[in-house]
Amino acid sequence: MPLLNVTFKSHILEMDCGVNVILPQSSPEKTITKPYKTLYLLHGLSDDHTAWTRWTSIERYALDYDIAVVMPNVNRSFYSDSKYGKYFTFVSEELISIMEEMFPLSNKREDRYAAGLSMGGYGAMKLGLSCPEKFSVAASLSGALDIIGRLSAEAWLQNEFSYLLKSSEEDRQKIDLFYLAEKLNASNQPKPRLYIWCGTEDFLYQDNVKFRNFIKKMSFDYTYEESAGDHQWRYWDLKIQTVLKFIFN
Repeated sequence: MPLLNVTFKSHILEMDCGVNVILPQSSPEKTITKPYKTLYLLHGLSDDHTAWTRWTSIERYALDYDIAVVMPNVNRSFYSDSKYGKYFTFVSEELISIMEEMFPLSNKREDRYAAGLSMGGYGAMKLGLSCPEKFSVAASLSGALDIIGRLSAEAWLQNEFSYLLKSSEEDRQKIDLFYLAEKLNASNQPKPRLYIWCGTEDFLYQDNVKFRNFIKKMSFDYTYEESAGDHQWRYWDLKIQTVLKFIFN
């Protein structure tokens, strides 16, 4: 499968941006149908757009499903709009538009999926709950799903991301997955299928349990799984395979 390291100018962020892209490839034994179904695969707080290809076998796993994988770099933004850059707008609007202009990616909702780990798990859920007209699946691995609670409890996060907590009530609601889930549940919009996994020894485990307990009272089609494990790539390499199976089951 082709693996491309792409740099392009983002007009939303007003800077050059990096993204890794995996594309399906036809062979004498198999013809790949275009346009491609696409997984937007998001990195964690300490990573960048190269992390998934360096630390997992995502290229090999994607080969089994003939899908494209788009892995953008959003720095330490928590996939949120702020004075430091409109990163959520970038990912949810501009990135999709540019990728579908550059590559033969499907623009159908049923062919777009979002997944990520840690900060990226939060980002994937945020995409699914905020943009249900664009994504049919959102999957979180060890996600920071209670961002308001996490930011309020962690002093080092407060120092770095105080702007998220000091924003207006309306802006705070835009980053709160609990609010977004409740809002979507009460609407007539289509709901993405949700997949959530977290290790029982992970420092974000209780955040995931809290979010699971919250959405189980609603009408989401969701799968929640937990197993032994902490915050490490060895588990994410395994569980991204489960995510792909979940998408195409």
